[in-house]
Amino acid sequence: MRLPKAEALLAEHRSQGRTLVIITSTTRVITEPIARLLGVDHLLATDLEVTNHHLSGKLSGIPCFGANKVIKLREWMQATGNSLQGSYFYTDSHTDLPLLELVEHPVAVDPDQTLEATAQSRGWPVISLR
Repeated sequence: MRLPKAEALLAEHRSQGRTLVIITSTTRVITEPIARLLGVDHLLATDLEVTNHHLSGKLSGIPCFGANKVIKLREWMQATGNSLQGSYFYTDSHTDLPLLELVEHPVAVDPDQTLEATAQSRGWPVISLR
């Protein structure tokens, strides 16, 4: 399924020279092909343990969920020298509030009820990419 509005938003950020990063709780094995399709070079995701070239069914490291997204992002920034100056974060879930509170430009996208209420009370943009 193509999402033209999402692709246009990525193109806009790309044209402004911003570093694009996908941060997701979904596993890397699922999201890596999506990141490639969208032309996003940096992916922070939940990693699965690989033993003898096979997935063990266990997690490797911390899951990329909730406040752990902030930890993974900070580790990535330290390793790459990137910062949150001018940063945007788009999400549909209230579980991402720790990261939304960290960036300069939080945006709720087709949000769940809790996130929509929070975004409205804090004056954050609420958009639809559908």
